[in-house]
Amino acid sequence: MLGQTRIFSWKSKREQEAEAEAYEKWAFPYGTAQREKLQALLLELFPKESAAMTLIPFLTCKELFEDARREHETDELAARHLIYEVKKYKSVIRKDEMRVYTALVLADRRAGESLEYPSAEEIRRGATDAIP
Repeated sequence: MLGQTRIFSWKSKREQEAEAEAYEKWAFPYGTAQREKLQALLLELFPKESAAMTLIPFLTCKELFEDARREHETDELAARHLIYEVKKYKSVIRKDEMRVYTALVLADRRAGESLEYPSAEEIRRGATDAIP
């Protein structure tokens, strides 16, 4: 997904649009409202960053988490794996921010269709308390 950027694409515009739409549905299965809530929360968590500069690491973390989740039995083990392996992703996610992004990915999974997210403070607290 994120790591599959190509300079030269031999796909038609329609194929590229279909891929972009599929990625958007994967990233935000509950649509625009979910994207807006997440962006607002990200900007609250990282007030010195732009929306794009917080969304990219979040989506990268979400993708990495889902990959880790396939290998581990629980969300907590997958989260621990990401925290432990953070140095592998340092080009996209800063080490000191990985816990916050991982906590937000977990909150996003739990929010579901209701889109009831915890506050930024609860995310920060979860980043230090809930993720070993």
